[in-house]
Amino acid sequence: MAGLRAESPRRRQLHPRRRRRRVATVAQPEPPPESHPPSSSLPLRLPFFPPQPQPSPSVSCPAFSFPPSLALFLLAAAAAASMLPTGDGQNLVTEDVTVVEGEVATISCRVKNSDDSVIQLLNPNRQTIYFRDFRPLKDSRFQLVNFSSSELRVSLTNVSISDEGRYFCQLYTDPPQEYYMTITVLVPPRNLRIESQKETIMEGEEVELNCTAMASRPATTIRWFKGSKELSAGKTEVEQWSDMFTVTSQLSLKVKREDDGVPVICQVDHPAVKDLQTKYYLDVMYKPEVQVLQNSPAQPLTREGDLLDLLCQVKGKPEPLDVTWIRVDDEMPQHVLVSGSNLHIESLNKSDNGTYRCEASNEVGTSFSDYVLYVYDSPTTLPPPTTTTFTTIPTTTTTTATDTTAETEPAVHGITQLPNSAEELDYGDLSDSRAGEESAITAVDHAVIGGVVAVVVFAMLCLLIILGRYFARHKGTYFTHEAKGADDAADADTAIINAEGGQNNSEEKKEYFI
Repeated sequence: MAGLRAESPRRRQLHPRRRRRRVATVAQPEPPPESHPPSSSLPLRLPFFPPQPQPSPSVSCPAFSFPPSLALFLLAAAAAASMLPTGDGQNLVTEDVTVVEGEVATISCRVKNSDDSVIQLLNPNRQTIYFRDFRPLKDSRFQLVNFSSSELRVSLTNVSISDEGRYFCQLYTDPPQEYYMTITVLVPPRNLRIESQKETIMEGEEVELNCTAMASRPATTIRWFKGSKELSAGKTEVEQWSDMFTVTSQLSLKVKREDDGVPVICQVDHPAVKDLQTKYYLDVMYKPEVQVLQNSPAQPLTREGDLLDLLCQVKGKPEPLDVTWIRVDDEMPQHVLVSGSNLHIESLNKSDNGTYRCEASNEVGTSFSDYVLYVYDSPTTLPPPTTTTFTTIPTTTTTTATDTTAETEPAVHGITQLPNSAEELDYGDLSDSRAGEESAITAVDHAVIGGVVAVVVFAMLCLLIILGRYFARHKGTYFTHEAKGADDAADADTAIINAEGGQNNSEEKKEYFI
């Protein structure tokens, strides 16, 4: 015990030396002020290294601790940086980064006119991410992409909102240079949906639709479409929770039956996503549309004895289940057959005249359509068509002097044909079959009279032409056989005396007129 007590004062005397050495060691060149400042809250230990006269202190940072070997490395780098040439002519270049949450961001520190100065990258908390090509930060999401004397490029995977902020690039020159870049994290909207106050809408009602885009950053812009037509939205509400935004847009729309099944589209405009939209199909209820179609007879005119077949075409939502036929102005005839939406009459007669109505109803309302039936008399058989023919006999004219023959062509046959059937007449103004027959007879008489007059006029014209040609050919002086040989006589008396044949041939000197 005495020996131990004797040694204790020596140990006490050694303690001040160690403390002085520790103070002297800490007084060595310090790293740049913006790098990792030593923490005074943690004790510094001086392990004993025989080859080195001075122990190495343990340096700590607010968020993490460096091992002794790394602390020596940083102190040596800081001391070397103080002896580097000035940074004149060297420029740091950084670029802001915008990235979608969950994707990869690339951070780059580039140096123009580099002279091998030390480059360091720090996070928004001023923690060193990379010192040259060494990563002291224990975050495996940061990976070195490229390192050279002029560039330090690092990738950050699976980016989250907490990674947003300013990142610093430091260049150890004299004086040191520092530039920062900003990482902006975009968050696309989630749970885009459309809500309606009513599941089903009646025709003519106004429906209110709400489209909500939740948890986006920045706030989204919502647009409305009905089919391919853009609509004007109503009020828009924006709610912020922490760094996220929820946007709700409202649309008021008055619907028609044509809108049934048409999609209403809520489309989001956001820098983090493209073509993000959701659809809501309108479900419109409307009363039936009723239309009566005539399947038989094919022609619109209905006559006695014809078959009548009517179809009631109905369309509505919900589908009409109750379709009925009634006769508006009287009771339904007993021989009328009604089967669902069809009405069938085997043989029409005038007692069937009236208005027939098809009614259809559903939960929304009732609609109807009327068909007015008017039955005409059955068609009457008319006499066969009459044909009248006129013929002009050709005439031949012969003269003694010129022996000429004239012929004329036969006259054109005039043919008048009556209508083939009674349907060719206009039955719009007929009241019964007797009026129709009288009108048909009157039409036949006029046609016959017109044809006769036309033929007579044509025959007279042909006769006038023939007479004109005849008189034109026989106009002027002509000689008979009595004048033969009279051309050589000196005077008229001699010509008569010397006429060929004299008076003896008087019987032969005859004229024939045709």
